[in-house]
Amino acid sequence: MQPSPTNQATAELPLKIGLATLGCKVNQYESAAIAEDLRKNNCLLVPFNAQADVYIINTCTVTALSDFQSRQLIHRAHRNNPQAKILVTGCYAQISPGDIAKLAGVSLVAGNGMKNKIAALLRSKQDVRSANYTVDPAEQKSFCYMPVTRFGRRTRPFLKIQDGCNSSCSYCIVPAVRGSSRSLPPPELLQALTNLIREGYKEIVFTGIHLGCYGHDLDPACDLTRLLGQLAGRCGEARIRLSSLEPREITAALLHTLHNSDFLCPHLHIPLQSGDDGILRLMRRNYDTRFYRLLIEQIYSAVSDVAIGTDVMVGFPSETDAQFENTLQLLEDLPVAYLHVFPYSERPGTAAQKIQPKIPEVVKKERAAALRHLSIRKQENFALRFLGKPLKVLVEDVKDKKTGMWKGFSQNYLPFLLDETFTSSVNKIVTLRPEKYHAGKLYGKISS
Repeated sequence: MQPSPTNQATAELPLKIGLATLGCKVNQYESAAIAEDLRKNNCLLVPFNAQADVYIINTCTVTALSDFQSRQLIHRAHRNNPQAKILVTGCYAQISPGDIAKLAGVSLVAGNGMKNKIAALLRSKQDVRSANYTVDPAEQKSFCYMPVTRFGRRTRPFLKIQDGCNSSCSYCIVPAVRGSSRSLPPPELLQALTNLIREGYKEIVFTGIHLGCYGHDLDPACDLTRLLGQLAGRCGEARIRLSSLEPREITAALLHTLHNSDFLCPHLHIPLQSGDDGILRLMRRNYDTRFYRLLIEQIYSAVSDVAIGTDVMVGFPSETDAQFENTLQLLEDLPVAYLHVFPYSERPGTAAQKIQPKIPEVVKKERAAALRHLSIRKQENFALRFLGKPLKVLVEDVKDKKTGMWKGFSQNYLPFLLDETFTSSVNKIVTLRPEKYHAGKLYGKISS
């Protein structure tokens, strides 16, 4: 018996998939790769809140809040369509697959090592419920390249060039869920970069879990500075921005490249975590405050217009008021452009879990508030340095929700708001001269 035309048409309808992502730039890149692979496999991406046949949640587990948000997304997907298949992937799925599999509606749990196989898992005809597809991160010895040529509506796409981490910071669960450091070999990296530039992107952000370890695992070995040296003359009008680098990975050679390059953005994000040497030792960080202070001074001496951002953690176990004041004072003294502030969040199986005493949540909130207030002042002080000076700004394909103005970022990561006359400049790099600073943004006109 032949199927009716109606049934045949129904069978050929694309699978509707809602995809949600939590966490870091690496996760965001991997979600973009998953989406691209799904489209190649006749799937239709729909908003996560819409009715979908499958919901995919790419989770994060860097904090307890991340775990909670992941569970919230799972519950939301199940409410949207109780009949839908829910696939959970990412770092939370990697560390707690059994707990996730018990949640209502979850059909598949796929760890980080299975992200490149998600489309194949969905094509599987097996009628499975709560199937677990995780791979031990320790078994992952090579970089799993997931190609991305289009990055949704993002004007500045990420390019994951490194995964995993060889460090052992006492508070961090990431090595347990990502494994050891692995790098994308230069030939594949250069091809991936070329593909993004051909698509018209004018800024690409190199990202990784431990970006400064890039190339150390390759044969022959490479490093980030040598890689950047290979990019000279290959980027055309596009520019490269680096994501987070550890303090001891900022070398004189890297600063020389940053100073002399016409494609590398003068912007470095260098985690501090604490401005107290005793806390840094408990965190198992491989530098002290003197080293960090001298490093920041050295960077500004080499590249005067550089923007330096930093991560700082408050409420690490045993952190006293005096130790927090050391952190506050150090950051007051340093010419950093902005702070990312994180209250300590206990992660299972980490060394910091055993350190006592624990800091009350109310104290964490007070300390975080003080540092965020400092960050606002730091951002303003840095921005005001550039009033009246020409800056290269990439106009993004997105508008500010409050003002309706176009958004953009300078090469040194200063945020701009631009009026409607810049519509023709979207996804272009223009020279702007900032005229005023207000509420965290610069406003400017095209420089003559």
